[in-house]
Amino acid sequence: MSKKLYCGGLPYSVDDTQLKEIFAPYGEVLSANVIVDKFSGRSKGFGFVEMEPDQANAAVEALNGKEYGGRNLTVNEARPMTPRTGGGGGGFGGRRDRGGERRGGFGGGGRRDRSSPRW
Repeated sequence: MSKKLYCGGLPYSVDDTQLKEIFAPYGEVLSANVIVDKFSGRSKGFGFVEMEPDQANAAVEALNGKEYGGRNLTVNEARPMTPRTGGGGGGFGGRRDRGGERRGGFGGGGRRDRSSPRW
């Protein structure tokens, strides 16, 4: 059974291969993933590494608090991911429970008759 480690404080330039190389001296790295922003593709500065339990403990002892690339690493056992609650539906839409009214989503007026003046 492998153990998953959290590694925070990574320089933003680190990729999966470099993360694996950081942990390799302490044992076989089964997987190494740097978390990236889904919009920009840039690293978020943390990642996860999977190793055998005894090797993972040695890596935590050796790397936690160690400086790498000008930043202090935080290495510890990863906590299980908590289930996320479903988000709300977002905004923009007006109230739908009012028969024929056509108000916009931001409280603006609905359609108006263009033949009559505004004032």
